[in-house]
Amino acid sequence: MTDWVTKLKNSKKSCLVQNNLKKIHYEIEKDVEMVEEYNMDTGVLTRRAWRKKTHMGGEGDWDIEIGDPEPTRLQKDACLIKEDLNQPFITRRITKNILEWRIRNLPYPLDVYSVTVDSENKSLVIRTTNKKYYKKLRVPELDRVNLVPQQDAIQFTHKYNTLIITYKKPKEVIQQEKIIFEDIVKKVETKPGDNMNDCKVS
Repeated sequence: MTDWVTKLKNSKKSCLVQNNLKKIHYEIEKDVEMVEEYNMDTGVLTRRAWRKKTHMGGEGDWDIEIGDPEPTRLQKDACLIKEDLNQPFITRRITKNILEWRIRNLPYPLDVYSVTVDSENKSLVIRTTNKKYYKKLRVPELDRVNLVPQQDAIQFTHKYNTLIITYKKPKEVIQQEKIIFEDIVKKVETKPGDNMNDCKVS
């Protein structure tokens, strides 16, 4: 059993169910919480978000690891400095066999990009030959099973101004995800009822 599985098993958990989605809230540590959302028909994680308490003890913003970013909330009469909507931004999703990153607002043709492994830093490096974009991506799923990214697992394509990078899951990641789904996600009990129910806290 990996440290990651042990940490999830030992955390305080609660959840709700809505249609075929099971949403689980974990208290990982005193000041760290995580929320996951699973499609129970496929057993695939559709969303994972983290939040840490601020230095002053307040609730921080959610950091999205898997899934679409949180919609921006605008405060009335607030003076805000907003990012350019045309700046590249990254979203992540996973399937049973693939890890995927989508980097939007990259208009350059496919032959401009390279995606390579930085073994020392356990990350993927995206570069463009025109030097317009550079990014390092960590792969938390590999970190959690103590693996280094492998170049032959990477593929990428480009369409609709989006660079789509896929990474074939190694068997260690697939096995760990299966254990988490079977031994943790499915065992957080739900109460009888309709579409949405609180789950028993474990």
